[in-house]
Parts: sequence; structure tokens; C-alpha cells
Amino acid sequence: MSGHSKWHSIKHAKGAADAARGKVFARLARQIEVAARQGGGDADANAGLRAMIQKARDASMPKDNIERAIKRGIGELEGVTYEEVNYEGYAPNGVAVFVETLTDNRNRTGSEVKNIFSRNGGSLAEPGAVSWQFERKGVIEIAKTATNEDDLMLVVLDAGAEDVEDHGDTWQVVTPAHDLHAVRTAIEEASIAFESSDLTMLPQQSVPLEDAASAKQVLRVIDALEEHDDVQNVYANFDIPASVLEAVLA
Repeated sequence: MSGHSKWHSIKHAKGAADAARGKVFARLARQIEVAARQGGGDADANAGLRAMIQKARDASMPKDNIERAIKRGIGELEGVTYEEVNYEGYAPNGVAVFVETLTDNRNRTGSEVKNIFSRNGGSLAEPGAVSWQFERKGVIEIAKTATNEDDLMLVVLDAGAEDVEDHGDTWQVVTPAHDLHAVRTAIEEASIAFESSDLTMLPQQSVPLEDAASAKQVLRVIDALEEHDDVQNVYANFDIPASVLEAVLA
């Protein structure tokens, strides 16, 4: 199992703690608002909104919260107008970092993101400097106890998945971004339980972090970015061997 994939799973588990602080719901509300504003409030006709609503339901976000976010997005309720702004940079050891934000003040957010990089040994880069190293994909995580590889392959490949990867305790189903919903639906109809389903940015190649000190330097940048209220997602192209990750988490 790659350290990067293991860290992805750890970050997913950390979502429960974030929800307790209200951060997950606040971030999801912003994402729903922006999706509704961009493509309308009808989830059947707006694939982006449909994906965000499903993500909110997976996080147990109350239905009323979802509906209010949609109404703010289409202008039926007053609210702050957010815009999508992405930032690119480098963590220590040459690790590429792609940051997605939703902000009502891009100057403030840009300055604060830059400071986070600088304070933690990284640096902000020009647009396009690292984004080419990532691809937008759908990823579904399934515990190996839920199904075997052959049965899973039969279900997901027919639905449009690109690959099923072995990640130790889990199978990772990778799909084109636009096929995530169809593959997820096929998995649900096959009564296969899954742990998470989301759009993400997968690195085309990864920087190996061979010691705990290097890994901690990179994770410090990522954690600091994720703590910022405007930051929605952080992606990085690192790989930590399982033995090193155990030392980091000890």
C-alpha cells in the first residue's frame, strides 16, 4: 500500500472529527451553493450539484442544511457569494500541492494561503506550475471484507470504471470524473458496501518520502492548509512507505 493512499484514508477518517467542529458541513454548504449557482438548483439536470448533494448526504448533513444551501446558490435566500480559486505550490522535498478554495475575498485568501506555505517550509507557485501533475478522477474506497476482486471488477468495469487497485485493506475503484455517479450506483445496486466515494485529483507520479522527518514536514503543510476555513480540498503527490507512515503516526 502506498503511503499516499493510506494518508487519503486517514484524512477520510479525520472527517468525523472535523464534522464535530462544524467544518465539514460549512465546506459542503459552500460547495453546494457554488454548484447550484453555476448549473441551477435541479440536481437531475446539474451533475455537479447532484454530486455535492450525495457527498453531503454521505457526511450525514441535515436535509434542511442542503436545501438552504441550494436556495442561497440560486438566489432564493440571501447569502455570501463565493468564487472558486485554486492555488498551486510546493511543500518541502519538492512535493507538488494543489489547493482548492471557495472564497468571498480572493485577496485575503491568497495572502493567507501564501503565508501557510511560507511558515511551513513550502512556497506558493504560479498557476499551472503543478496542476499538470494531477488528473481529476472519481475514487470509491471499498473494504476487502465487502467483496472479492473478481466480483468487484465485473460490476464496476461494465459501469465505466478505469481500474481497481489493491490498497492493502481496501480496494480503490478509479473512474473518469463524469462516470463516478454511474459506477457508484452500480456498486450500490450490487449490494456492495463502500467506505467513501468522491471526486479527487490523483497524482500522475509521486515523490517518495523515505523517512519520518521528511514525511512530517510535508504533512505539516497539508494539515495547516486544511485547517483554513476557505480551503475545500488539498492534493499532494507524495508517497510514504508503510513503515515510515507507522513511525509518523506513532
